[in-house]
Amino acid sequence: MSHYAWVLEVRPGYEAEYQKRHDEIWPEMLETLRAAGLRNYNIFRHGLHLFGYFETDDLAAAQEHLANCAVNKRWADFMGPIMKVEIDPATNFPYLLPLQWRMD
Repeated sequence: MSHYAWVLEVRPGYEAEYQKRHDEIWPEMLETLRAAGLRNYNIFRHGLHLFGYFETDDLAAAQEHLANCAVNKRWADFMGPIMKVEIDPATNFPYLLPLQWRMD
């Protein structure tokens, strides 16, 4: 299993709305993430900065599943107006952070 992380931003003034939308995350979106093979997915917020962490056995398969999933597209359209997201053109996925250190 490999570990991955990303950093995104909430647009100013939308912090509470971001939290609300995740408190009410669609069941089909949770199923989509599970079907993509994502596990131990966590999102933390500091001010406007979001730090996401997840684990998966096959990142390429997870990215492909999410890229081709109508539910994920709807979620992205729903969340897009309240977020700033930088997409890596090579993967069509948010830029992933390089692991600097890990303690097992």
